[in-house]
Amino acid sequence: MEINASSFWPDPSIKIGHATDLKALTGCTVILAEEGAVGGVDVRGSAPGTRETDLLRPLKHVPKVHAILLTGGSAFGLEAASGVMCWLEEKGIGHDTSVARVPIVPAAVLYDLGIGDPTLRPDKKMGYLACQNTNYGSVAEGNVGAGTGAVVAKFLGTKNGFKGGLGFWQEELGRGLVVSALVAVNAIGDVLDEEGKILAGPRDAKTGKVLSTLDILREMAARGETLEVAPYHALNGLNTTLAVIITNGCLNKEETNKVAQMAHDGLARSISPVHTMFDGDVVFALATGKVKTDVNIVGAVAAEITAIAIRRAVRLAQSTGGIPAVTDNIR
Repeated sequence: MEINASSFWPDPSIKIGHATDLKALTGCTVILAEEGAVGGVDVRGSAPGTRETDLLRPLKHVPKVHAILLTGGSAFGLEAASGVMCWLEEKGIGHDTSVARVPIVPAAVLYDLGIGDPTLRPDKKMGYLACQNTNYGSVAEGNVGAGTGAVVAKFLGTKNGFKGGLGFWQEELGRGLVVSALVAVNAIGDVLDEEGKILAGPRDAKTGKVLSTLDILREMAARGETLEVAPYHALNGLNTTLAVIITNGCLNKEETNKVAQMAHDGLARSISPVHTMFDGDVVFALATGKVKTDVNIVGAVAAEITAIAIRRAVRLAQSTGGIPAVTDNIR
């Protein structure tokens, strides 16, 4: 299986790596900040699965983080963060507490138990392996890492959606300033193309026709139906889009959180509906502080490239586990 690899800006303080289980159809992705980076986060989905996100908010003491983990396996997958911590500790990386260095590793999960083997999830060993696989030369996309078991457009059930995945995009803005977006796309909503048309929507179980989730919701409203009835209530907590914005810009903690907030606009431009009660959408941001910049510029670009990375995740995904890819031209 070919996986596209995009070139990544050459900042050796940031490395990206994946651990992928193509049999169980799950995996995890780690973004290492070995020198430490200012971190921010914005949680918009109403069914998130997260770890250490409170430390990233303004008014919290820890000034820098050492890695971000995106992982499959639902809440079970948070165990993989222990493997990342173990790898960092072995390298002597972490917050100095005088008696030990404690690596700070915020993490977020997506639900992929419905596509592969639900008994096999990212664990400590897989998190460690993702660290071993890190590099700063290229970023694999598609069915890899946290995107291995991702599925989008799942309103009519996982089996009637399209394969999601991992996407990456970046922009160089002059003077060496770079903004990058890495996204694992596992949304309940439709993924939209650059013109706002449906790129991936739920498929009718009988006809296979690609539908619009928003149109289905409108029809339900006209009938006076809610999503608290079968089978829709079963979708709760099974969907998430996870993103990490990475910049070498010089931003403080408040500004890095603002970038994470602004980047959610990229989800809104490319996923419909998004931030529902059924989604666990989370955007992280990392700033390494190498180039002077303005938070408004970084945030605006972050939103744009997040939308691009989301579309790439779906376009570069390949059919697996009985879930077709958009490249299969099913309409």
